[in-house]
Amino acid sequence: MIRSHNLLNHRSFATTCFSPITRRWVLGVTSAVLLSAPAIAQNPELQQKLAGVKAVAAENKQQLRQYEWTETIQLTLKGDAKPPTTNLCRYGPDGQVQKTLIGAPPAEPSGGRMKQKIIAKKKAEIKAYMDQVKGLLSIYVPPDPQRMEQAYQAGKFSLTPMPGVMKLVFNDYAQPGDKMIITFDTAAKKIISLDVNTYLDEEKHAVTLHVQMAGLPNGPNYPKQTVLNATAKQLVVTTTNFNYQKL
Repeated sequence: MIRSHNLLNHRSFATTCFSPITRRWVLGVTSAVLLSAPAIAQNPELQQKLAGVKAVAAENKQQLRQYEWTETIQLTLKGDAKPPTTNLCRYGPDGQVQKTLIGAPPAEPSGGRMKQKIIAKKKAEIKAYMDQVKGLLSIYVPPDPQRMEQAYQAGKFSLTPMPGVMKLVFNDYAQPGDKMIITFDTAAKKIISLDVNTYLDEEKHAVTLHVQMAGLPNGPNYPKQTVLNATAKQLVVTTTNFNYQKL
């Protein structure tokens, strides 16, 4: 009733203030805006498909908290591959991943005291940068059902069905100008990959992330491999997760 009353007011305004041709144009545009926007925002089929993916993401996230696993991290800086590190991982009571270094720690840099000081400073800068990046990407991985719903309500969500899968695209998911794409297996009802295009502080500091998922026998999906590319720093970080064991 409120929408109809407003529409009548717009018609009355158009009738008194514009010529017949202009009136018809104004009424057409007004009706299209008033009637089409709610229809887009309340697409039942689209909302149902999104709800299904959100439920899968939430359940998968909860199940993963029952496991511990091993990860290896390979860092490449300006084309130079650094020694990999290996961690034993599990979720803590606060829901954050806790990591324990296993294996030999990275070797100390050789050279004089000045060279060691320069190397140590660079390492500290990279670590600080990586901590920022990881904090940002934790907003995207695993996907947050609440943010997914917010993107849908804001009209920043689209869905592309393809043979056997569908791609869910979220724009402005966590910050203006970012994009997250979820590829969902419609038969297995599992997320099979995740792609993020975002940035740190400024858009020129672009960060991309590709996550390839895999399934545990009679268990949840997990991020088998993630590849992070921070172009501003010429930094590529490849993380491989394996040996999942139920606690």
